[in-house]
Amino acid sequence: MSRSPSAGIGPATMPTTPDTIGDPSPILRLDDVVKHFGGRRGRPPVRAVDGVSLSVGRGQTVGLVGESGSGKSTLGRLALRLLEPTTGTVTFDGSDISRLRRRELARLRCRMQLVFQDPLSSFSPRMTIKEVLTEPMTVHGIGTPKTRLARCRELLDLVGLPSHALERYPHQFSGGQAQRIGIARALTTDPDLIVCDEAVSALDVSVQAQILNLLREVQRELGLSYLFIAHDLNVVRYMSDHISVMYLGQVVESGPADALMDSAMHPYTQALVESVPSLDQRGELRAPLVGEIPSPTRPPAGCRFHTRCPRRFEPCDQAAPELLQIGERSAACHLLTTDEETRA
Repeated sequence: MSRSPSAGIGPATMPTTPDTIGDPSPILRLDDVVKHFGGRRGRPPVRAVDGVSLSVGRGQTVGLVGESGSGKSTLGRLALRLLEPTTGTVTFDGSDISRLRRRELARLRCRMQLVFQDPLSSFSPRMTIKEVLTEPMTVHGIGTPKTRLARCRELLDLVGLPSHALERYPHQFSGGQAQRIGIARALTTDPDLIVCDEAVSALDVSVQAQILNLLREVQRELGLSYLFIAHDLNVVRYMSDHISVMYLGQVVESGPADALMDSAMHPYTQALVESVPSLDQRGELRAPLVGEIPSPTRPPAGCRFHTRCPRRFEPCDQAAPELLQIGERSAACHLLTTDEETRA
């Protein structure tokens, strides 16, 4: 039975999702990807992404979560090679796209698409919805004018909009309707992978629920893979088979969605979970995460989270912890390799 999010979503009401990440040939794989911006004239570079590895299985959803400034959106654009990695490799369906030439990359573009946070800002206000939807097919040489128009009508029906919407302009639609059009546009080229970058964060909660259900229905029907980027942990848990948590350009914890949310191993993940707005039995809000994320131009030495970590101890400001594999999960924290007697 389909799962339906609602305004009352909370960890206790979330159904479980089986972890099926582990496809021997994932549709997307990032290996030790680094992206630095600037760094000229003696200025330190912005270390937006600093050695991230993850994979997205075919037909599965990997959620990417973290605070603003953690590098999530940059990683999503690196996955599509909308940004060039400083170092590292990005592999899509077995092809290392980080080294493909422009013409070779263009052949794969139609199989990788992006759903934006604010679809209206990505639409030309002078184009009708028909023009918005047919443009990607025209660019990639897909079909004829007649078949493109038929495809537009088919996709509008799929996302729950009437065909007469084709003659209207973007400003004539609500935020939720515009996001449906954004999803339809991403589907025009029949992709295998869609990166959803904060795709519901600008919408009202009730509209969020509708868009999330739509994304899940489209995924089931078309066999899509998602890299789902968001800061709302409840939304990420609902959508994802697997979650990776980013902090200051690095993945600090990763694992099956329900296991990670129910028993987070890294103090940062624990703080994020505790920061989810939710009323306990006494009617009190849980304590929020304290402090500001440091500047990515000068990340702290050692563990990057130690400046905000309530459980920090001697090694934390001296040595960066390794990302340890523990069963199906992984985390980078000195607490996992040091016993209680040493920490006391």
